[in-house]
Amino acid sequence: MCGFVGFSGKLEHKKEILNKMMGRIVHRGPDSEGEFIDEDVALGFRRLSIIDLEGGSQPIFNEDESVVIVYNGETYNFMELKEELLADGHIFKTDSDTEVLVHGYEKWGEELASHLRGMYAFVIYDKNRRILYGARDIFGIKPFYYYRTEGGDYLFGSEIKAFLEHPAFEKKLNKNALRPYLTFQYSALDETFFEGVYKLPPAHSFTFALDENDGIRTKRYWDADFTEIPGDFDRYVDEIDKAVHESVNAHRISDVKVGSFLSGGVDSSYITACLMPDKTFSVGFDYDKFNETDYAKELSDKLGVENYRKMITSEECFDALSDIQYYMDEPQSNPSCLPLYFLARLAKEHVTVVLSGEGADEIYAGYEWYDEAGIMKKYKKLPKFIRTAAAAVAKKLPYFKGHDLIIKSSGNPEDYFIGQAMVWDEKDAVRVLKPEYRNGPSTKEITAPIYARVKNKSELDKKQYLDLNLWMPGDILLKADKMSMASSLELRVPFLDKKVMEQAQALPHEYKINGKNTKYIFRKAANRTLPDEWADRKKMGFPVPIRHWLTEDRYYNLVKAEFESDAAKQFFDTDMLVTLLSDHKNGKANNGRRIWTVYVFLVWYRRFFIAEA
Repeated sequence: MCGFVGFSGKLEHKKEILNKMMGRIVHRGPDSEGEFIDEDVALGFRRLSIIDLEGGSQPIFNEDESVVIVYNGETYNFMELKEELLADGHIFKTDSDTEVLVHGYEKWGEELASHLRGMYAFVIYDKNRRILYGARDIFGIKPFYYYRTEGGDYLFGSEIKAFLEHPAFEKKLNKNALRPYLTFQYSALDETFFEGVYKLPPAHSFTFALDENDGIRTKRYWDADFTEIPGDFDRYVDEIDKAVHESVNAHRISDVKVGSFLSGGVDSSYITACLMPDKTFSVGFDYDKFNETDYAKELSDKLGVENYRKMITSEECFDALSDIQYYMDEPQSNPSCLPLYFLARLAKEHVTVVLSGEGADEIYAGYEWYDEAGIMKKYKKLPKFIRTAAAAVAKKLPYFKGHDLIIKSSGNPEDYFIGQAMVWDEKDAVRVLKPEYRNGPSTKEITAPIYARVKNKSELDKKQYLDLNLWMPGDILLKADKMSMASSLELRVPFLDKKVMEQAQALPHEYKINGKNTKYIFRKAANRTLPDEWADRKKMGFPVPIRHWLTEDRYYNLVKAEFESDAAKQFFDTDMLVTLLSDHKNGKANNGRRIWTVYVFLVWYRRFFIAEA
C-alpha cells in the first residue's frame, strides 16, 4: 500500500515540485520514496513496504526502461500472471507484484486492467508511444484523482492535497458539490469539491497521449452483472464459504504482520475466523448501544486470538475532526470516519496490514433498505400498474401518512432510492443554502445514469447496483482507504474480490432476502465458521453518539459558534442552522445528522480554504 503523484508538462524545477507533492502524502508511504523525471513527465512514489521489502521500491521499469510505473495497491493473482509472463520470455528483476503490471502492459497493452485481481490504482508511462495509461480497481478500493491545467497538462495522484503543491493548480471550491453533499453525506459527483479535480471512476482505465490535445480518454473495463442463476441452496452456501476462505488466503499474502478489524457483526467476525490472525482490533464509545467491543473480545477469546480495544472519548473526536477531514480530502460526514480513524491508529501500533469486512452488505444484500416492511409486502400484491399510477399521484401531493409507502411500493427504486445515506431532504437542502450554491445536480440527476445501465433488472438488482457504483466507492471505501492510510496502515477487503463477486452476483434473490434476514445465505455460510449468535446478529454498523454530544453545552456552543461564523454565512442560512441546533439540544427534534453534515463541511472548508489560504 502506497501513494503516488505525477504530472505531465515541461516545467522548471520539476524535482522540487515533485518532492513537495510527495511530501503531502508521506503518510501513505513512510518507508521510502522514489521518482522518475524526464522532459515530459514526472512520477513520484511513497512506499509502505508490504511485499518484497528489499526489492519492491518504485518506480519500476521493464527490461529496457521504456515502460515505467507507479502503483498503489495489491494484485492478488500476480504469481499466476508472472508465470504466464515468464513463459513468454519476460525478465523480472524483483519479486514484487508491481513489476508484473509493467510486463503485463507489454503483453496486453491497454487491456491490462481486465487481467488483474486486486485493489489498485496506477499510472504507466510508455516512453516509446508517448502515452500515459492507468486504471482503478473494479470496486474503487483505491483512489485516483486527476486535474487538467489551463495549459492542457495533467496532474494525477492518490490524494488531492498533493495538487496544492503544483504551481499550475488553481484551488477553487466546486460550488455544485455542496447541494448533493448535504443529502448524500459524501462527495457524490465525479468532479470533487475542488473545481476541476475529478475522480477516475471504479472499473475504468484511462489513456492520455502527450502529443495530442484531446485530453484524458476513459473507458469502463468491467461491470457487475446481477443475473440470477438458479441452484441448490446448500451448494451455494458451500460455494460462498469456499470463495470467502480462498479470498482471505489470497489477501493474507504479506511479508509483514497481518491483523484484522473486529466488531461484533458477522462481516468482520467471518473474516477474522477465516484469517485466524495473532491480533484483532476494536473500538467503541462509553454510551449504551454504542459499544460492540465486548462481542469482539468474546469472539477473540473463543478463537484464541489477542484482542486490543480502545474506548474513544468525545473530546478525542472533536480534537481530531480537522485532521480527519484533511486526510479525507473532501468533506465526509459519515460518523463512522471517527472510530475508523482511531481504530487504524490502534492497529498500527501492532501491525502493518489489516483485513476488514467492507463490501459484504453491498454484494450479498445486507442493508435493511433492501428489505420490505410487512405492510409494503401486502400493498405490493396489488397489480404494478395500479401501484405505479398511485405513486405518480403521490409524488405531486404534499406529505400525508402513507405517502412514502406508496412511492416506495411502486417497484421503481429510480423514483426514491439514492443509496444508504439520505441526510438532508433535497427541498430543505436547497432552502438552507445561499442561492449561488443551489445549482448542483439533484439526486435523481446523479443516480439516473447509473440506473440506466440496469433499467431491465429487478428492484433488488437496481438497489445493489446503485450502491455498488455510488455509495460504496463514494463513502464506504473512500473513508476506509483514507483513514487507514492516515496511520500508514494497509487495509484489505476480502469480500471485494473479483472471484467472490462473480459468485455473489449470481445468487437467487430469495437466498439473499427472504423475510428471515438480510444477506441470509451469506449468514448461513458464515455459520460454518462462526457460532449462531455472531452469524445471525442484527447489523449495527459503526454507531457513533453524535446526537448525544450535540446536546452537551460544550459541543453545542462549539458548533453554534461555527454556524454563526463568517465562513458559514457564505454558504448557509445560518438562522436556520442555529434553530436546528437549538431544537436538537432542547429535545424538540433529532437533527444530529443534519447538524453534523453541515459542521463537517465547515471544518473541512476552514482547513483547506482558510488555514491554507
